[in-house]
Amino acid sequence: MVMDIKAFNRREKMLKLREELLAVEEDRPAGRVGSAPDELDTYLDSIIDEIEHGKEI
Repeated sequence: MVMDIKAFNRREKMLKLREELLAVEEDRPAGRVGSAPDELDTYLDSIIDEIEHGKEI
């Protein structure tokens, strides 16, 4: 399979986001506290913006 660099970078960023979200989900039952909801919302918005528009955060 051949993939252009933009598609590859987008895929890698999505995989990284997925890994981070899974880590948060694993920490929740253990009672570990992460970021505040507002901080997480801002962070996720920036990642989505980066993926959609190719911007670096």
